[in-house]
Amino acid sequence: MHRHRELCERAVDPLEIAAGLEAHGVTDRTAVRFRHRDVFSLAEEMYARIPRDGETPPSPAVDRTPRPRAAWALLTLLPGVLCAATVAGIRLTDGRSRLVTALVGALVISFAVRAALSRGPLGAPVRARTTTPSTWTYWLLAYAALGDGLLGAAVTGGPDALPTGAADAPWPVATAPLLALTLSCAPAAWAAHLFRARARRKLTASRGLEDFAASVRPLLLGTFALYLCALTALLALTAAALDEPAPYAQTLTLGALLFLARLLTTHGFTHAPVVVLIAATTAQATALATTFASRLPGCAFLATPVNALVDLWGAAGIQTLSCGIGALALLIHATRKLTRASAHAQEEPC
Repeated sequence: MHRHRELCERAVDPLEIAAGLEAHGVTDRTAVRFRHRDVFSLAEEMYARIPRDGETPPSPAVDRTPRPRAAWALLTLLPGVLCAATVAGIRLTDGRSRLVTALVGALVISFAVRAALSRGPLGAPVRARTTTPSTWTYWLLAYAALGDGLLGAAVTGGPDALPTGAADAPWPVATAPLLALTLSCAPAAWAAHLFRARARRKLTASRGLEDFAASVRPLLLGTFALYLCALTALLALTAAALDEPAPYAQTLTLGALLFLARLLTTHGFTHAPVVVLIAATTAQATALATTFASRLPGCAFLATPVNALVDLWGAAGIQTLSCGIGALALLIHATRKLTRASAHAQEEPC
């Protein structure tokens, strides 16, 4: 590390260090002497341990754990507060006033979610902000509120009217999952902050990439479980307060998918979250499209898979299945990507 310090300080990623080491004659056999399987593994640890240009080396005696900041802490509370106000406004109004309240509420909630995802532990790195999967997040949240009611009505030949905001309407609206998910932005941010801080502390103390990965893996799973526990409690509270059923399976799988997607995005891994969110969105949109398309002459067979799934698990089964598979795929992906030292080489966003 001392011999190749200049190379490490100006490198933009571990691959550049690996290329430089190979140019200086460092081979995989040489890397084995330093307890690494190959040059790329050695380069990854060197990239994580040596500060970039303009940075000062960290002192072992100083705790460099990033502190929570009031700005992002308040921003993560905003979506839940605005969603609660919107739900209250919908229930206290009727007719055109209710429609206006719902539209304005949806608009301000979307801006609040974008603001919460722009800073702090849920904020994406600069290089990842152009591919942030917020668009698909909005679709999944909207489906959680309106999709099950629309699908259930479509299977039986409806809907006969637009949603009115009531749970017993021909097109029922589920507000408890949406309120619980927006309120969970705050515990999601704290869980992500805790994971990043503890992982960077373990990076400073580790002596090898395998040791670091082994210590971060249970931390990742514990953070994931902590968020799910918080979401479960919020869903129980919101369902009781709104006097609605609590769809635990659907809401927890959706929350798990969104949390893992955001956690990967904040560490610079944007491709897999976008692909999985698009796949889940496509599956739900396809279920709705085939149900309505089956009403065309000779196309009744298109709705057979959806009808079978609805008969087996109910209308919520579509989102539960699509989000559950996506969350499992992202969890496996996260245990590979977020246990790398290079994933934690950057400081926490402001």
